[in-house]
Amino acid sequence: MSFLRALVGTARSARHAPRLAAGLTPDDDVLLDAPDGRLSPALVAAALGDPEPAAKLLATTRDAAEWEDRDRYVARLATFAYHRGEWLDRWREAAPRDPDALLVAAQLAVRRAWESPARAERLRELDPLLRPLTDEAGRDPVPWRLALDHARGAHAGHAVFEGLWEQALLRSPHHYGCHVAALKYLSAQWYGSQRAAFDFAEQAADDAAPGSLVRALPVRAAHEALRPLPGAGRERPAGPEGAEAADGARIDRAADRGLALSAAFAPGDPWPAEVRNLLAYVLVERERWEEALAEFGRTGPYATSFPWAVGGHDPLRRFLATRDRTRAELARRTPLWGRARAIPGRSGPRGH
Repeated sequence: MSFLRALVGTARSARHAPRLAAGLTPDDDVLLDAPDGRLSPALVAAALGDPEPAAKLLATTRDAAEWEDRDRYVARLATFAYHRGEWLDRWREAAPRDPDALLVAAQLAVRRAWESPARAERLRELDPLLRPLTDEAGRDPVPWRLALDHARGAHAGHAVFEGLWEQALLRSPHHYGCHVAALKYLSAQWYGSQRAAFDFAEQAADDAAPGSLVRALPVRAAHEALRPLPGAGRERPAGPEGAEAADGARIDRAADRGLALSAAFAPGDPWPAEVRNLLAYVLVERERWEEALAEFGRTGPYATSFPWAVGGHDPLRRFLATRDRTRAELARRTPLWGRARAIPGRSGPRGH
């Protein structure tokens, strides 16, 4: 029952998010990967072995063409099934041809294959599972996002990946998940370069509608640029020295774009939570402490595993530690006169 109590606490904290967002949410109230009000009941039911609410939720997103929500829910349900999968087995037994159950199962299978030492080989073995999903997807871009992730890990060539990308664009030209998948493929971590990733991200952000999360894609490119290259053995130095080696001017422009997008949403809104967490990470790396602390305030109680779990870290602990570090760095840089004025009853240093 501890899991159910955690979900109930998540829902309660979500309702109070706007009130908490005026300042920094207390550590004990920060939630990691908190589900929204639609997903939370489905997870509670799944914990009890009942797949029906999850099935209804995904069917609703499919019928209403709510592709961004659908992508998030598929990923979160697959993550839950990774740890507790009895409800998904029951769903597939009851409805073996249900496209939503098949999609969650495929997402789960791809995750498990990615974790295998023989990743590329395991992923290639999933081709018979994924191809029917894309063939029967209709307008749904989510199976194509999954196919793009699969192709990257399976070492698909550029021509294969571009073919999948074109099909994804036909379904939804500005789908965030598909753009993230393409950006990863183009990054220096995989088959492209830092310049290619930034060029792609900036063009996509320019073309996106106001308020679209695709407008934050350059922040994703900035994060990729700040990560260690494969085989580098250690991370780039933190702060401006490391960022400058990764084109600091472009990273700062990406952060500025992210700040503009974040400002379009209310503080404590769960929808842009991952973007805000990512933006806070990049601002800290650039030592833009005041802006970073303000962004931590806008996240409210919503910490996200990405980007804090990258590198095997405990994401919640790293989120809180980075937030504390940001607050401390900003305080350290506040002039003594400003600190004295902040103390009740003091107007500044007094003479002797």
